[in-house]
Amino acid sequence: MTVKNYFPANQNALVNVQSGLARKVAAYSDNVMCVEVHFEAGTVAALHSHPHEQITYVISGKFEFKVGEETYVVSAGDSLYKQPDILHGATCLEAGTLLDIFTPHREDFV
Repeated sequence: MTVKNYFPANQNALVNVQSGLARKVAAYSDNVMCVEVHFEAGTVAALHSHPHEQITYVISGKFEFKVGEETYVVSAGDSLYKQPDILHGATCLEAGTLLDIFTPHREDFV
C-alpha cells in the first residue's frame, strides 16, 4: 500500500450500511484504520466478530454494547476495547456518533 498522510473529510463519503447506520472511513494504513460511525436512535448493529482489534470511542449519543458476556451502557467520552474474534454488537439508545479504530485495517471497508 502507498502511504497516504492526509485524508480530507470532503473526500471520504458517508456510506449507508443499513437503515439508521452509516459510516465514513477516515485515515488508514495497512496497520490501522479510523472510522466514523453514525447511528439513529433504535438502530441495532447485530452481534458479530472479526479478526481485528477494535477500540470504540463514543463522540455523542448513548449506546448499549454487548461485548463477550458483558453489557455496557455508554455515552460521550466513554470507550470500549474489543479483542480479536470476540462477539460484540450495539443498540443505539440516543442518536449518536462513534469513532472506531481497527488494527489491522478493515479491507472490507475500503
